[in-house]
Amino acid sequence: MPESQAESEQLLEQTKEVYQLESRLTTGLSFEGIQDIGDSLERAERSGILTGDELLAIATTLAGARNLRRVIDNQEDLPILTNLVADLRTYPELEQEIHRCIDERAQVTDRASQKLGEIRTDLRRLRTQITQKLQNILQAKAGAVQEQLITQRGDRYVIPVKAPQKDAIPGIVHDTSTSGATLYVEPNSIVPLGNQLRQIIRKEQAEEEAIRRVLTEQVAAVKPDLERLLAIVTTLDLATARSRYSFWLGANPPRFINREESEIITLRHLRHPLLVWQQQHEQGQPVVPVDLFISPQIRVVTITGPNTGGKTVTLKTLGLAALMAKVGLFVPAREPVEIPWFDQVLADIGDEQSLQQSLSTFSGHIRRISRILDAISNDGESHAPCHKPNSLVLLDEVGAGTDPVEGSALAIALLQYLSNHAQLTIATTHFGELKALKYEDERFENASVEFDESTLSPTYRLLWGIPGRSNALTIALRLGLKPEVVEQAKSQVGEATDEVNQVIAGLEAQRRRQETKATEAQNVLQQAERLYKEVSEKASALQERESALRASQEVAVQQAITQAKGEIAQVIRRLQQGTPTAQDAQQATNALNQIAQKYQPATQPKPKLGFMPKVGDRLRVPKLGQTAEVLTTPGNDGELTVRFGIMKMTVKLEDVESLDGQKAEPVVKAKPVPTVVTPPQPAPAIRTSQNTVDLRGKRVADAEFILDKAISEATGPVWIIHGYGTGKLRQGVHTFLQQHPRVSNYEAAERADGGSGVTIVHIK
Repeated sequence: MPESQAESEQLLEQTKEVYQLESRLTTGLSFEGIQDIGDSLERAERSGILTGDELLAIATTLAGARNLRRVIDNQEDLPILTNLVADLRTYPELEQEIHRCIDERAQVTDRASQKLGEIRTDLRRLRTQITQKLQNILQAKAGAVQEQLITQRGDRYVIPVKAPQKDAIPGIVHDTSTSGATLYVEPNSIVPLGNQLRQIIRKEQAEEEAIRRVLTEQVAAVKPDLERLLAIVTTLDLATARSRYSFWLGANPPRFINREESEIITLRHLRHPLLVWQQQHEQGQPVVPVDLFISPQIRVVTITGPNTGGKTVTLKTLGLAALMAKVGLFVPAREPVEIPWFDQVLADIGDEQSLQQSLSTFSGHIRRISRILDAISNDGESHAPCHKPNSLVLLDEVGAGTDPVEGSALAIALLQYLSNHAQLTIATTHFGELKALKYEDERFENASVEFDESTLSPTYRLLWGIPGRSNALTIALRLGLKPEVVEQAKSQVGEATDEVNQVIAGLEAQRRRQETKATEAQNVLQQAERLYKEVSEKASALQERESALRASQEVAVQQAITQAKGEIAQVIRRLQQGTPTAQDAQQATNALNQIAQKYQPATQPKPKLGFMPKVGDRLRVPKLGQTAEVLTTPGNDGELTVRFGIMKMTVKLEDVESLDGQKAEPVVKAKPVPTVVTPPQPAPAIRTSQNTVDLRGKRVADAEFILDKAISEATGPVWIIHGYGTGKLRQGVHTFLQQHPRVSNYEAAERADGGSGVTIVHIK
């Protein structure tokens, strides 16, 4: 487990680069041939002789590591991986020597040494001689032989002889068949050859061992480098495993935040990895994600709500997310994933009941919580005095298992202690007293799991800011418990609790209404953006069509001029062929007049004037090919506002016409009276590169930092380019501007200056 945030960030960078690398490669990183050679290296260092299999594994590992380094070196923009394999030594000469001496079956080859080659030549010659003699015996004593077969028992060559006729082939009996009817005899005539064969085999084994000893010594000489190589490929293997698992989860890389710098814990649509696996491999229910947004000042979050509502799953999912980020894994949540780096993740989940250890539910909780407090205390003592608590504590059913009054008091005291000694504490509870802590201490926050009373089932959604209310009596009544029993229970609970539940119910209903309105507003916004996109595309298509038509007209005019010039040249040539007479001149003049009439462009009808749009009139916008309704009459600047569909747009008077084709009358501006002296007006703000901020492609969190800097340094209006896209960046920018103290107001830019893709901010 990493001991510092820097180590975790290094692991995350490794995961990111492998993720990026495997997205480029068709087959991904290959670890073929690489094996765990750690034990072999230890034996080599202690003068043990490695086997052929161990030596072959070292050679293939060297080759596999070299291939990995080659793949990484051939890619760009991988600084972490490139630096990791930079000092990787793969010793190709050692690999070649092993392959020269050891074949694919892990046997020592004949070419390993001259002596071994000569020994094996003698062995082959001697085996051939023994086999030939045995073949002669089999043919000569065919009646005494069970079958024409030469076999081996140990390293001795024998033939099967019928037991009753064993005297026909004198020799040494090395084995007997199960029935006893066959004896495996080494004839006396080949016993000396068998003894000689055994001696040569011993020489072969000694020479093979000597060759493997030399190779082992070569391995031992470079053991530190090979151990370093094994550590590097292991690091790559782990990074690849993290990358592939993150890809399978659909996870995103986290960013470690500093809550003391007012950064918010942001985990959108966080999912539990095991639930994702269950959904995909066991056809389980779709995973319901949770959203966690925890402000910097919050130290304790209490989650309330009914049983089976998802409180414990929320605890476990958050704990896993913190640990996954810490070890370099991506987190299964939507971007941006922003979470602190925790020194420790301490959890009390489960009751630890044990008959053998005489532990009750309460005893199990207290025992584990005591260990958590000790761990936090030791963590604080082991650091410098300026160390600040940086632990994540997860408590399930805090204070449960004992008297409700005492358990509630103990839970309150425990959470107040943890608010001073832990970075963040998440606790689930059924105690109503814990809900009030939020209103006494700003470091506390309430959350609850939603429950659908109509279906008597949880929705697994996490609601922030609203404590969960008791549903026990309502559920009991709908499940069939006698009404008089439920009513008696309600009277015992008291009117105060009932009023609190009614207030909570009202807050929940208000939240649902707000969520519905937000969804409707989002839908309208998406529809408006879609229509704007369609109109923009249509306008672009019309402009392209107009440009193409103009180009074709120009080509036609040029062709007509060329043809007319040719016909005029023909008339001139006819006049030049002889002595021109008055009649010829008259004919040439008539011909030129006909050519002029033929190619003279048709006069365009002058547009009718006199049309002046009024509010409510229908008119046409030729550039957009749309019919629109007039919302405002033209002002002194000659602009008016029109609407088509749900879109509103400001257009110039000369860009519109009536439905019957009349152009509008130009607006005549009144001449200024010479005697009136108007005070000087401030120069209009001009958009420059210094007061323009381009946020396209940025995340909302990064955009807020850039905006705050730009607005703080601005002396006049600021133009913010956020584009259209999905609208999330624009929405995030507007939300930030609404709460910035220097912003007086903001508005969308003019259509010619970017329209709704650009926001102009006015500074106080």
